[in-house]
Amino acid sequence: MSVPLMLLGLLEREPSHGYDLKRDYDAFFGRGKPLPFGQVYATLSRLARDGKVVVGETEPGAGPDRKRYVITDAGATEFEAWLAEPVAAEPHLQTVLFSKVVLALMLGRDAERYLDAQRAAHLQRMRELTEIKRSSGLVDALLADHGLFHLESDLRWIDLTAARLDALSEAVRS
Repeated sequence: MSVPLMLLGLLEREPSHGYDLKRDYDAFFGRGKPLPFGQVYATLSRLARDGKVVVGETEPGAGPDRKRYVITDAGATEFEAWLAEPVAAEPHLQTVLFSKVVLALMLGRDAERYLDAQRAAHLQRMRELTEIKRSSGLVDALLADHGLFHLESDLRWIDLTAARLDALSEAVRS
């Protein structure tokens, strides 16, 4: 996720202080990985240097004066272009999951045991995400749904691959 573009998007909504940008970023996009204050201000500094934001009104605060950042036309144009661009379709054809199965088969190891362990890990994560859906608001529930759908897809692939292990083993050993 591009922090500069996320901050530009938050600034398009309204001019904001760095503290407010961090708070909103963490609330909507941080999910377990809050944005450090230093990164917020370093990013805002680069955006200002590049003409994407300007420092608006400065207000006195408990510490140093608080700067209110405002998105420029160049920043709004860049954000709009990013927003309109589709996200690259995933998954990629070469995944870690696939690679481990093929390598296990190439080395004569029990790939089915690996698939079973992966299935158990996916099911555990699905239980965690289901609990998040039940106990959280709409934003977290939608994020949990996204994760659940990806895990369901992986589980379908795991089952299909488990059913074809003998054929796959012959293909990778020849």
